[in-house]
Amino acid sequence: MPFIPHTDADVRHMLDSIGVDRLDALFDEIPAALRCKPLTGIPEGMTEMEVTRLMLERSQQDGGALCFIGAGAYEHHIPAAVWELASRGEFLTAYTPYQAEASQGTLQVIYEFQSMLAKITAMDVCNASVYDGASGLAEAVLMAIRANRQSKSRRVLIPRGVSPLYRSAVSAIVESQNIEIVEVDFNKAGGHIDKAALAAHADTDFAALVIPQPNFFGVLEDVDALTDWAHEHKMLVIAQVNPLALAILTPPGEWGAQGADIVVGEAQPFGIPLSSGGPYVGFMCCKMALVRQMPGRIIGRTVDLEGKPGFALTLQAREQHIRRAKATSNICTNQGLAMTAATIYLSLLGADGLERVALASHHNIRELVQATSKLGGIERVFNRPVFHEKVLRLSKPVSVILERMAAQGVLGGYDLSADYPELGNALLVCTTETKTPADIQRFVKALHQAQLAE
Repeated sequence: MPFIPHTDADVRHMLDSIGVDRLDALFDEIPAALRCKPLTGIPEGMTEMEVTRLMLERSQQDGGALCFIGAGAYEHHIPAAVWELASRGEFLTAYTPYQAEASQGTLQVIYEFQSMLAKITAMDVCNASVYDGASGLAEAVLMAIRANRQSKSRRVLIPRGVSPLYRSAVSAIVESQNIEIVEVDFNKAGGHIDKAALAAHADTDFAALVIPQPNFFGVLEDVDALTDWAHEHKMLVIAQVNPLALAILTPPGEWGAQGADIVVGEAQPFGIPLSSGGPYVGFMCCKMALVRQMPGRIIGRTVDLEGKPGFALTLQAREQHIRRAKATSNICTNQGLAMTAATIYLSLLGADGLERVALASHHNIRELVQATSKLGGIERVFNRPVFHEKVLRLSKPVSVILERMAAQGVLGGYDLSADYPELGNALLVCTTETKTPADIQRFVKALHQAQLAE
């Protein structure tokens, strides 16, 4: 709120009216250990002019840097038409479509989003988006526990090759619901799911196996064999994918003999800017047999009494529509504006455009890796195929190298040393279709100079 209108006299009058000496007495049932401590780390206030100057200076620090960071958030070209259309008032200010008769435009956009994501993933049905890829994976774990009637456990296998941020979000959401997450290690040579580590769980009851494609290292998994293995051991398969990669890779609905059961991912590559971390837009798809366990909403196309096409909320498994205890989720939502931008992006590019973007991104990582191989002190960490990210091992601490590269205007990648210390000085570097040969050479030069500096 812009200001608090009550004077000290107003507050005193209200407290006297209810018979309380001080404001803190209204919250005396809260234990002292849980109360917020004084915010001693906050500096003194600034004037409006000073704040404006500070924010301008900080924004200028971000300008012009050449970005090779990926790790789940990717810098792609966004056609000007995407946000020119998404920023129209009809989309920008539209809210959740509770009244179908008054929300036909919003419902149609969601329907198109669902249809395109279902086609990209080769799945039967897609819901009306979730917060982001990480919360989508957590929702998929909860969904698998409910849906796998053959499993008596509340346990799920998640590879360490899944993003550390995603694994952290899953743990935060599901472990309080008595669900156990068991991690599966990666093969040190290839960076993919270690078959021996997976085989160790073959005789244990698990509800699902999560299969990333590509995984956090950019490495491609042997999805067909993994899917069949999971189904043979009565587990559901949760595919966690980069949807752009599916423009050139086998979609989850066609993995193995039966396909994945649930598919989740982050649609940020589809027309959503990096924006300091969000908002983004997750997606969730599944087989029709599991649709009753899917959280969120599903928009369907129908006809009215006059035979005219229209759109409606077909499946509404949220607490706004049914009893809270019966809801499949109380936290999933439809990220309407970001979803709209993704839908427009997909409509503009089409299947051919997506394929060209994916191929260009893959081509550029191969060019970058080849260029860096001519430098000393750099090692390729994994020997498996990748999509558009690659792990390199440096001769010096990654944090130091990245700081030196940033001073040259190049954001060199993601430091893996904190999340995967066993990999040593490991750097995850990413390229997209936005990178030119000159950009790659600039990266190589900045990296070389950063290594030489003392």
